[in-house]
Amino acid sequence: MAILRAVDIRKFEKKDFDKKLKELRLELAKEKANIAIGAAVSSPGKLRELKRTIARMETIKGEKPKTK
Repeated sequence: MAILRAVDIRKFEKKDFDKKLKELRLELAKEKANIAIGAAVSSPGKLRELKRTIARMETIKGEKPKTK
């Protein structure tokens, strides 16, 4: 997972933005499930970065004007 910065996130189209956000949430859920079953964590920093990227995307999503 590459680090997504706010500048890069703002360049996404609406459909790409939603697809990426869904993909990140799925990846976070998989990592949390692995931890819950007792599997070894692949990278502890990955969880933190996933959470931050999702939060960053949600913040930017709220900034964009709503269009129909």
